[in-house]
Amino acid sequence: MAQMIPLEDYVSQVLEALSPLEASRLELGRAHGRVLAEDVTAVVPVPPWTNSAMDGYAVRAKDTTGACPQTPVVLPVSGDVPAGAAPRPLVAGTAQRIMTGAMLPKGADAVVKVEDTDQAPGPHPIPARVEIRAAASPGLNVRRAGENVAAGDPVMAAGARLSAAAISALASVGLGSVLVRPQMRVAVVSTGAELRDAGQALEPGTIPDSNSLLLAGLVAEQGAACTSVARSGDTAEALAEVLRQAAAGADLIVTSGGVSAGAFDPLTMLAQAQRGEEAPVHLDFVKVAMQPGKPQGHGWVLADGGRRVPIICLPGNPVSVLVSFTTIVAPALARLARQDAAGGAESLPGRPSLTARAAVGWRTPPGRRQHVPVRFTEAPTGSDVSSGLGDGAGLPWVTPTHRLGSGSHLVASLPAAQALAVVAAEVKTVEVGDELPLIPLSAS
Repeated sequence: MAQMIPLEDYVSQVLEALSPLEASRLELGRAHGRVLAEDVTAVVPVPPWTNSAMDGYAVRAKDTTGACPQTPVVLPVSGDVPAGAAPRPLVAGTAQRIMTGAMLPKGADAVVKVEDTDQAPGPHPIPARVEIRAAASPGLNVRRAGENVAAGDPVMAAGARLSAAAISALASVGLGSVLVRPQMRVAVVSTGAELRDAGQALEPGTIPDSNSLLLAGLVAEQGAACTSVARSGDTAEALAEVLRQAAAGADLIVTSGGVSAGAFDPLTMLAQAQRGEEAPVHLDFVKVAMQPGKPQGHGWVLADGGRRVPIICLPGNPVSVLVSFTTIVAPALARLARQDAAGGAESLPGRPSLTARAAVGWRTPPGRRQHVPVRFTEAPTGSDVSSGLGDGAGLPWVTPTHRLGSGSHLVASLPAAQALAVVAAEVKTVEVGDELPLIPLSAS
């Protein structure tokens, strides 16, 4: 019987076989949702020039001294400044009508809003003169060039996901394109002659194909593109053809099912049928000391042109799929996209980043690290556990989403899961109040 290896060792095997893809430069209009591959600094200041914050009249503040409704200051209007125009310098003792966002004329140092004059707001012919009914101070209603960001200032760091607001900000600082990390193209393949389409009537012995939908959704939640979803029967020949087609448009193939020691597991049969470096499919299978998800596999599929597309083979039970994707596939996607360029393997997803306390107790599988889908809950009542918690008294509490814990078939309980509680292999029993590392789930 093959010896089990620690999860970290298996993840290292998978990552070492991957070649990160290159970043690419995209126009801003195509970059929404992508991840920056470089730090970005401002090319131009924001605002790019000193401009008006109001519709009104650009003036020299000292020319409005003493202005009030009872004793307005009357100034001749020497010009119009619409947004987008380069104004003439302001002549001392005059005013220029100016629109919000328009460039402040040289010589002006304030803007009197139209409501503080004798002029009506809205589109009207330029007046010959304007009554200023409120004294202005230097800087009144003026936006200074660069007061938000100066040219050369840092704007956004590598690793930021480009939201609509981020794209807008990048355009405002003078950029037309950005270097972004590659978006992974992932093909999903579920195996098993027993699988049926969602909603299809079930014959005896058949089950709905929930794994393909689960994997496609998990891929999208990681920011990758699911290029195809396919299903294969339980023969090596059928599976080889499905994998060949999946590899054509993918950077990674993820399969579910067929990795155990059953008599009809197609991936193991395919691995036996195709051996050697020239084989179109190369697979290695490992038993990982984790529960659920002990049987795992990885390798590559030969695509047209001789390109080797990496493949990660997950078990077939849905909870195993979720756990395996979170701890193995998510780090692989991040490595392919160069998300660990600065922080190394420690910056990859799939690692515990929170701590909580067990609100209930349960038994664990001997010799295997357990990943239990859990939800956050209230502290247990009717016990004195909290009195001995010490520094960890403020930690949140969690409970398994199903009374059977990490059973690999408990798919109907998965929507309630907010995290995976990680129980070390040497722990035999989780007690109420025990501290548990948590891996947050992407949809939590």
